[in-house]
Amino acid sequence: MKLYQKELVLPPYNRGYHLITDKVLEGIPEMRHIQSGFLQVFIKHTSASLTINENADPTVREDFESHMNIMVPEDAPYYVHTYEGPDDMPAHIKASLMGASVQVPITNGKLNLGIWQGIYLCEHRNYAQGRSLVITAWGI
Repeated sequence: MKLYQKELVLPPYNRGYHLITDKVLEGIPEMRHIQSGFLQVFIKHTSASLTINENADPTVREDFESHMNIMVPEDAPYYVHTYEGPDDMPAHIKASLMGASVQVPITNGKLNLGIWQGIYLCEHRNYAQGRSLVITAWGI
């Protein structure tokens, strides 16, 4: 069994959905030594999230942002947690809806994603700093 773990700090991204598959792979080159296993990516924040979805058409990412903003609006009159700005409480809700981690099979040292799949950073804040990820690869 091989186990590799790294922490990766991403640069700041604008609010929205961003493909980060290549950055994740650059962050853990040791993954090439795993023939069969898994890669887990965990985000250490409560106002950003991760998901896997379409990697080819950027309008999918635009539609995610548009839909989530309708589903979880800013300035809802029932929000109590408002002292960090109007985007903060919605960011927490969106992060919980999308999730804090993704897991992908590794086959022959490569991610075994579908042809149209990629890993997204879902940035839910307007002025976020860089985000920290813990990347863990394990297998044989």
